[in-house]
Amino acid sequence: MLSNTTLKNTLDGIKAIAGVDLYLFDPDGSQVCSTEQPEQKYELWAQDFAASEADTQSMSGIYFVKIRDKGSPVYVLAAKGAGDETQVFLKLAAFQLQNMISSDKDRFDKDNFLKNVILDNLLQIDILERARKFHVENELRRLVYIINVEDDSDNTVIDAIRPVYGENAGGYVFKVDEQHIIYIRDIGDETSDEAFSAIAEGMLELINTECSVEACISYGNAAPELKDLSRSYKEAGLAMDVGRIFYNDLRIMAYSKLGIGRLIYQLPISLCKMFINEVFGKNDPDDLDEETIQTIDQFFEDSLNISEASRNLYIHRNTLVYRLDKLEKTLGLNIRNFDDAMTLKIALMVDTYMDYIEKNHIR
Repeated sequence: MLSNTTLKNTLDGIKAIAGVDLYLFDPDGSQVCSTEQPEQKYELWAQDFAASEADTQSMSGIYFVKIRDKGSPVYVLAAKGAGDETQVFLKLAAFQLQNMISSDKDRFDKDNFLKNVILDNLLQIDILERARKFHVENELRRLVYIINVEDDSDNTVIDAIRPVYGENAGGYVFKVDEQHIIYIRDIGDETSDEAFSAIAEGMLELINTECSVEACISYGNAAPELKDLSRSYKEAGLAMDVGRIFYNDLRIMAYSKLGIGRLIYQLPISLCKMFINEVFGKNDPDDLDEETIQTIDQFFEDSLNISEASRNLYIHRNTLVYRLDKLEKTLGLNIRNFDDAMTLKIALMVDTYMDYIEKNHIR
C-alpha cells in the first residue's frame, strides 16, 4: 500500500493547485492524513459513509467519496466546500488517488516477482514467463545491492530512494524486511568496481541527507540473466556479513573485495578453535587490554614500522618496543617479524569471527 507520507504529499499538492482542504480516512473512520486537522465528527461521518451503499455523500458542507479496490472501499476522501465545483474537484482527486493505488499494486506485483527471483523461489520457466508478463528483460546485466538500515518500518528510506533509483532510473527498489532494502541496478556493459561503489556512495549520501539515518550497503557480482540475481543477492548478503564482522568501520562492502575475511568466514568453527588454541595456548585473546589492542592495530596499520607506529601512538619509540617485547613474552609471537605478525593478525580476525558466531547463535 501507498505510504502515508506519499498520500500526504499528494493531498498537499492537490490543495496547492485547487485551494481546497482534503481529508483521507480509513473505512473505520480513522484519519490517514489531511491538509488540515479535521473535526472529530468528520471521522464519525466517514465511518458511517464507508458502511453505506452510496459512492458519494455530503454532510453539512463536507463532501465524501469512496476510493475502492476490487469493489471494496479502501479509503474515504473528503473535501470541505460548497457547490458542484467542490464535488467535481473531489471526484478528480479521488480518481488521481485511485490511479496511484492501481500503479502501486502493479509495482508491488513486480517487486514481489523480483523478490522471489533473488530468494531463488522460482523455476527458470516461471521466471521467464513472469518476466514477459511484467515486461522485465531477461538477458540484461544487473547488480544486486543490499541497503541495511536500523529500521524503516515507516518507509522513510525507501520513499527517498525509489524516486531517484527506481524504474525511471533503470532499477528496481523494494524491501525484504524492515531493515533491508534491495536495489537491482541495470549496469549494461559497465565493469568498473569504482563505478559500482560510486552508486553505493550516492545512495548513502541521499539516505544521510534526506533521512538522517546511518546505513551500510553491500553488493555482489554482476548477474547476466534474471536467474543469476539470486547468486548476486547471496554474494551481497555474504559481503554484508563479512563487512559487519571484520570491517565494521566501512559503510560499503563489495563481494569482490572481502580479502581474508571471506576465507575466515567460511572456516568451520572446529578448525577456528584449533587455530586459536595453537596461537594463544592457555591465553584468552579476549583478555588483551585496550592498550595492547591499540598498539597492535597501529603497528599493523603502519606496516610494522616502529618509528611510524610510535609517532601515531604518541609514545616514545622505546615504550613501543617494550610493549612489543611484553606481547612476545605473553604470546610467543614477535610481531616485528612478518610471519608472526600475519599469524597474530589472522588469529585476531578468527577470534572476532568466533565471537560473532557465538553472540548471534549461528551454526
